[in-house]
Amino acid sequence: NIWLGFGLAALSLFSFSKFVNWHQHIQVLQKHYEVLAKINEQEAAAQEMEYAAFDSGAVFQNAGHPYSVDLDLFGAHSFYQYTCRAQTAIGKEELANMLLRVAPKELLIRRQAAIADLRDRLDWRQHFQAYGAGASDDLRHVAFLEEWLAEQPFVKDDKMLLAAMYLMPLWIALALYLSVYFIPWQLGLCFLLLPAWLLKKTLKQVNEAHERTADAEKMLSVYARLIAHIEQEEFSAPLLKDFHSRFVVDGGQASNAIRRLSYYIRQLNVRYNPFAIILNVVMLWDLRWIRRLEIWKAAWRTQLPRWFDALRKVEALNSLATLWYNNPDWVMPEIVEGSTLVAVSLGHPLIDRHKRVCNDFQTPTKGHIKLVTGSNMAGKSTFLRTVGLNVVMAMCGSAVCATEMKLPPLQIYTSMRTQDDLHESASSFYAELKRLKRIIEAVETKNNVYFLLDEILKGTNSEDRHKGGKALIKQLIESGGAGIIATHDLELGKLEASYGGAIENLCMEVEVNGEDLVFDYRLKKGVSRSFNATLLMRRMGIRV
Repeated sequence: NIWLGFGLAALSLFSFSKFVNWHQHIQVLQKHYEVLAKINEQEAAAQEMEYAAFDSGAVFQNAGHPYSVDLDLFGAHSFYQYTCRAQTAIGKEELANMLLRVAPKELLIRRQAAIADLRDRLDWRQHFQAYGAGASDDLRHVAFLEEWLAEQPFVKDDKMLLAAMYLMPLWIALALYLSVYFIPWQLGLCFLLLPAWLLKKTLKQVNEAHERTADAEKMLSVYARLIAHIEQEEFSAPLLKDFHSRFVVDGGQASNAIRRLSYYIRQLNVRYNPFAIILNVVMLWDLRWIRRLEIWKAAWRTQLPRWFDALRKVEALNSLATLWYNNPDWVMPEIVEGSTLVAVSLGHPLIDRHKRVCNDFQTPTKGHIKLVTGSNMAGKSTFLRTVGLNVVMAMCGSAVCATEMKLPPLQIYTSMRTQDDLHESASSFYAELKRLKRIIEAVETKNNVYFLLDEILKGTNSEDRHKGGKALIKQLIESGGAGIIATHDLELGKLEASYGGAIENLCMEVEVNGEDLVFDYRLKKGVSRSFNATLLMRRMGIRV
């Protein structure tokens, strides 16, 4: 009967533990599918151009960048916020880097194939996004972890510490035995001097290792889930296959190795517990787990940065694949040789598709300027941003808001928004001059620059503006520059006849119908002949 009782108790305990594990698994699944439901709610809202729930990327704003501010790449209601589905800090940073840099043609083509491969894997993409939800990572945590990888071990190869870790429990047991039966307990406390000395001897190094790894525990757990999801998929695109192959090393999987690293850090974090002092005295707890971490580091230190690099890139590509899936009428641009940009039905990605007006556009990308004139609110600035943003999208490997687009690799430079710089005591006019100087230098030293200038020299009088505009255009043409200049200065339109095809006039007109203005936002040839400033002033109650 006693053995039967023990058996039933053991069976009950085993069954209860299985039930607890099953219940925890159900809770994890429930949370995962709740996240999936939220993802689909957010995507449905994004279809209506409501995407405030996504990361704005404001941290990546850089006023000194050649185009990011003028093209609304980051911040509230930005292209980044519309696009980003990355959940980890490294994935978000990678997407920002892709938007801020022009990739080589070969890499662009590989990215395009990867995005096309991911686009149709809807379930995989959404599960991937859900596995990363709530990632509590930080770029500093990644940097600290990489610093730890570079540090030399101090426990793993120390034979004295290794022997102490195995013998310390026996040493403490001996102290307890002697204190109970043979010696005063006060004398038994002297046995604690040995573990105390060992812990003090290694305290600084243990603290340094712990500081660099402590915050990475939860981050690594999320990374492991994401990487496991990649490991389980079979991709067709060569770039994705390359990333996938990084996660399978010596027959093992990166996700398992990262889970072990997360587990070791979690055990080391036990030192935060008030009872950790007992574990350290009896078992040298900290040193045991530092040794495990050092053994792990010796095996995987060269692989971990490669895993992080592959993960961040897959996350960024996943965002761009979702962008294309959400906009199936967009097209993947063709990256070509030569010096001509051709776009059919080119539109601004952040304007609602039901309100968006698209234009065909073709231009040489060397030694040619499109001069766009038009009245206020006619759409000149939006057209410049349309061209610029779509080129940036093409240069990171993304689909573009057009039905057809062909272009060579291009580096966009803009001068559209200039503000007073109180920090440097610089006026907006001086800030614009510095930006124009940078563009001129880029045109003169690089082969693939395409500039977008909106209302140049705004901060001076009309006569100076006209004279300065003519001089700037002359210098840009003579330097082989190419781009678009939007202006209200209709007199600049006369330059077309003086430069033998190097300048072409385009315009965006407005129709005045009584007290009403009708904008069609269509690009037309020639110089604008419509005016609306006085009508707009009257609408504002200004007597004209």
